[in-house]
Amino acid sequence: MSKVAVSKLPMVGVLFWTIKIVATTLGESASNFVSMAPLNLGYATGAVIFLVVFALTLTVQLRIDRFQPVVFWSVILTTSIVGTAMSDFMNRTAGLGYAGGAAVLTTLLVLVLIGWRATGQTMDVERIATTKGEILYWTATLVSNTLGTSSGDFLSDGLGIGFRDSALVLSGAMLLILAAHYFTPISGTVLFWAAYVLTRPLGAVAENAVEKPVAQGGLGVGTTITSGVLLAVLVMLVGYQQLTHQQKTRTSEGVPPTGGRHDHRPGKRAPSRR
Repeated sequence: MSKVAVSKLPMVGVLFWTIKIVATTLGESASNFVSMAPLNLGYATGAVIFLVVFALTLTVQLRIDRFQPVVFWSVILTTSIVGTAMSDFMNRTAGLGYAGGAAVLTTLLVLVLIGWRATGQTMDVERIATTKGEILYWTATLVSNTLGTSSGDFLSDGLGIGFRDSALVLSGAMLLILAAHYFTPISGTVLFWAAYVLTRPLGAVAENAVEKPVAQGGLGVGTTITSGVLLAVLVMLVGYQQLTHQQKTRTSEGVPPTGGRHDHRPGKRAPSRR
């Protein structure tokens, strides 16, 4: 079995969840930018384009030997964009509807997770250490992000709750998961995947609440501005993680934070070489 570095996937914490929500929110906006206005290429064309981009970013992720924030979050972003385009194609162009699309994708995700568990590969993201396990992770991510779009649309449009109220409902669900993490014996892996799936519809309805016209229950900001702001925020967050990760890597490898230059000022002893 081909081994990969344990550090190819990130540690799960506040920064992880923050970037995940921003990336999935941007995925909704970016997909709409291409599939709908202003480019209007359509859901099918958008899905094909983004599937190619996803395949390219995933190939890079699978080939590297350690965690690289820019690469990892690029794959997360492309799964979010692809998921939005595929969900919209299924629900609107193919005519499944929000409820039908959500039901199909929920079933598919359950089958993926059951199959993953049957392989004996760990489902704890921080412990995934094989190429097979990583491929299963990305498969589940792609399906969950596609499901997230359908479930978010079903909640806000299908049930008529609206974008902002849907965002409040999903935020409340995330808080319940957080409380369960600290105050119940429920498996951390189970809670992780529950939260992981919910971040996608949360991002979808939050994006729609900002982007959509006021007449449709949004703030009317528009796709272009929303995408631009989200992209800027994502770049800053990933850039920060990339910088801090590099500093930690240098420290763990015994490289001084200054990039290897020793301080030879009077009264300072240069580190001995071993």
